[in-house]
Amino acid sequence: MAATQDVARTEGAAPQRAQREEQYVIQPAVDIFEDAHGIMVVAEMPGVSRERLNVQADRNSLTIQGEAAIDIPKDMEAIHAEVHSTRYSRSFVLSGELETDAIDAKLKDGVLTIRIPKRREYRPRKVEVRTD
Repeated sequence: MAATQDVARTEGAAPQRAQREEQYVIQPAVDIFEDAHGIMVVAEMPGVSRERLNVQADRNSLTIQGEAAIDIPKDMEAIHAEVHSTRYSRSFVLSGELETDAIDAKLKDGVLTIRIPKRREYRPRKVEVRTD
């Protein structure tokens, strides 16, 4: 009988312990591509909605932050959850070659794609060759 009571107490305490755990921040997996016209940052942020996403850029930095929300049906509570981290955060130092005022960001199926063009003076330009 004592063993049964111990199990019941342990199971009953688990949800309270889970609520008190610290929330960790993880870095999303990121791929960065560059071409002659700019860079593209592709970040995996599963479970993050547009409303819970924050992308900030200034002259020399880019910060991506998001929070994944797990919807729990009304009148229910989680008694076991294996998701230990729901917050994402990642920062990058940007080159002065990039035009941070013209950033384009899209979120689709948990993948954030950010396109940052190069400043006009750093883009390659075609030089017309004349014949005399």
